[in-house]
Amino acid sequence: MKKLGLTLMAAAGMFLFSQNVQAQVEEPEEMEQTETVEEAQEVKDDFKKLDVLALPQAIKDAIMTDLNAAVAEEAWVMEKDGKSVYKVALNVDGEKKVAYIDKEGNWIEKADK
Repeated sequence: MKKLGLTLMAAAGMFLFSQNVQAQVEEPEEMEQTETVEEAQEVKDDFKKLDVLALPQAIKDAIMTDLNAAVAEEAWVMEKDGKSVYKVALNVDGEKKVAYIDKEGNWIEKADK
């Protein structure tokens, strides 16, 4: 009878321990989601989200020629004074950068936008 009681207590202890381990693994994922929401709020200036594949060909060409190893990950567009200004999140050799460019593929300095 003692062995049955000890077996039940050991099984209950392992069950409770395994739940604590799983809960600890899930916490970092929740923090990553929070960071993503904060990044998205920063991007919402007056820019509207745009599919990267919908970028004008001149912009794609400028990225390919000027930033050889860059990959456009996200894009936004803003209409200002009848002109389109594009904000592009780039991954350049593992480093994340944000660039501004007009419809013709001319790079815009941050102060000019």
